Amino acid sequence: MMKNIGIIIEMDDGKVKETNFGMITMARAKNVRVFAFIMNADAAGIKEDLESFGVTDIIEVCLAPDLQNNPVIRAKAIINAIKEYHISMVFGLSTAMGKDLLPRIAALLDSPLVMDCFYVDFDQKIVRTSQYSGKTIATIKVTGEVSVFGIRPNAIEPVKVQGTARILRFDSSLLVAKGFRVLKTGGTDKDTSASLAEAEVIIAGGRGMKNSENFNLLSQCAQKINAAVGASRVAVDSGWVPYSMQVGQTGEKVSPKVYIACGISGSIQHFAGMKTSGMVIAINTDENAAIISNCDYYVVADALEIIPALTKILGTD
Repeated sequence: MMKNIGIIIEMDDGKVKETNFGMITMARAKNVRVFAFIMNADAAGIKEDLESFGVTDIIEVCLAPDLQNNPVIRAKAIINAIKEYHISMVFGLSTAMGKDLLPRIAALLDSPLVMDCFYVDFDQKIVRTSQYSGKTIATIKVTGEVSVFGIRPNAIEPVKVQGTARILRFDSSLLVAKGFRVLKTGGTDKDTSASLAEAEVIIAGGRGMKNSENFNLLSQCAQKINAAVGASRVAVDSGWVPYSMQVGQTGEKVSPKVYIACGISGSIQHFAGMKTSGMVIAINTDENAAIISNCDYYVVADALEIIPALTKILGTD
């Protein structure tokens, strides 16, 4: 029996975020039709990108111009589309947007919700996610007509396929907001938790960075390798960087391809937030630091000397 899977696509400056493609790859399976929901975006402009990863139907959800940023309206519009196209599973990224939108959809549908999934079995309705600070893997079986899953960014490598997608317009411009009004919206800087969650490369600093000014060294290096900048809880508690940059049990959970830990001891709490990284590189003056035992490569040295040298090697723009 054919299953219809709905994917909520996140955009960035008019382009499809790269992390969507891994989620779409995960959604592809035998007897599965992949529907991509986009809201107030140019469907024709992103059609080629989406169909090259296996999307079969692009649903252009149209909202009233003054309600485009209202999460309640967005959730209701997606729910109406889910019902219209007989969607049995809904995927969205476990990002800031996903954590706001997916629980609303699940609550209004009275459907099961599991966030931060890295594996989905469509036939059995079984997903896997990490729990207890990453110490264990939970295998969860859900029931119900519609299941809602938040997919961990970078959980699966994107793989292209040959295919074509049709564009369908779904008008939700008549939806009315009741009891919820967005007063103000604004952009975020490049060091927010959202960019951390989706980054393929993260360079993070801890106690060894010594002060807030030295985090500029990480930012300069990050620009050369298109990386996001993170931090340990020590750096955040010391007031050197904002909480939005914290990686760890009480911060952001990340899964980059490469994680560079600079002056970070590697406590259990920090490791819980980045243990699913593809490769971990540590720079620390203490060869007995916990991070050394949990990394792929390390150098016993001062990050304040190594990082500027690395930035210099990477060259100037």
